[in-house]
Amino acid sequence: MLHPVHAFGTRTIDFRRQVALMAIINRTPDSFYDAGRTFAYDAAVDTALQAVADGADWVDIGGVPFAPGPELPAAEEAARIVPVIAAIRAASDVIISADTFQPEVAEASIRAGANVINDTTGLRNKDLAAVVAAGGAHVVITHSLAAPRTAYPRPQYHDVVKEVADFLARKVDLAVELGIPAEKIIIDPGHDLNKNTLHSLELTRRFAEIAGLGFPALAAVSNKDFIGETLAAPKQDRLAGSLAAAVICIMNGARIVRMHNVPEANAAVRLAEAALGWRPPAYLKHNMGDFNLPAGQG
Repeated sequence: MLHPVHAFGTRTIDFRRQVALMAIINRTPDSFYDAGRTFAYDAAVDTALQAVADGADWVDIGGVPFAPGPELPAAEEAARIVPVIAAIRAASDVIISADTFQPEVAEASIRAGANVINDTTGLRNKDLAAVVAAGGAHVVITHSLAAPRTAYPRPQYHDVVKEVADFLARKVDLAVELGIPAEKIIIDPGHDLNKNTLHSLELTRRFAEIAGLGFPALAAVSNKDFIGETLAAPKQDRLAGSLAAAVICIMNGARIVRMHNVPEANAAVRLAEAALGWRPPAYLKHNMGDFNLPAGQG
C-alpha cells in the first residue's frame, strides 16, 4: 500500500493492520434499503451515534440515493446532511464522510466536521476535487459510468475488474493533478453501480486487483442487489450474504467496508482482523488449561 496510514481528524488508521467499519446513515425518504427509516433528523443522529457505540469507526451520511431520479438542489441536500454531520461531530470524534457529488454540499459538509467526501461519480465534477483539496479532506473515488442519478441500461464490460481498476487509476491521477494529496485518496470499485450481478460477483472474487492499485480500498456490499439475486433473498434477508461478501473482500485486501447492520458487521470485521493476525482474541480459554473443556464449551 502506497500510503497506509491515514489521519482523519483526531483518529488515525493504519490500513496495514486495521479494517474500518463504515456505517450507513441515509437522510433520504426513498433509500433503497431502509426506506426512509433515518430520514428524520433525530433518527439520523441517534442511529449514527448508536452505530459508533456498536463499533463503527466511520459513519457515512447521504442525502441523495444513487438510483436514477430527479436532481435535488444543493441547498436542499445540504439541509438534509449538514446539520446531522455537525451534531455527530459535536458528540464524537468518529470519522464522518458526506456521500455527495455536489461541490457546494461537500464544502458545507467539511465546514461542519466531515473528514471525507464520498463521491459515487468518480470525480465527474472537477470542482468537487478543488473543494476537497481546499478543505484538507479525504476523498473516496468510486467507479460508476452514468451521469449522476441517471440510468445506464445493460452495462457491458470485456473484463470488469481490469476496466474498473483502469478507471480508478486514471481518476486517482486526476485527483492528484487537481490538488488532492495521494495520502488522502480512497478507492471503491462500486459494487452494483452500473454493474450487473455477475460483474459484482467478479469484483468480489478479484478484489485483490483493486486493492493492488495501492490505495485503501472500500467495499460497499451491504444488502445490495447482487447479494439478493445470488441468494434469491429479499432485502430483509441479505444480512448473511452481506457479511460473507464483506469478509471475502477483506481477505482480498479491502480495508473499509460500508455496512448497514453494524453489530453483526463489527463481529465479522474483528474476526477477520484476528484471522489475519492483526487483533488478539478477546480471551483465551479453550484448550489452554491442564484439563481441557469439551469442544464448544471453551
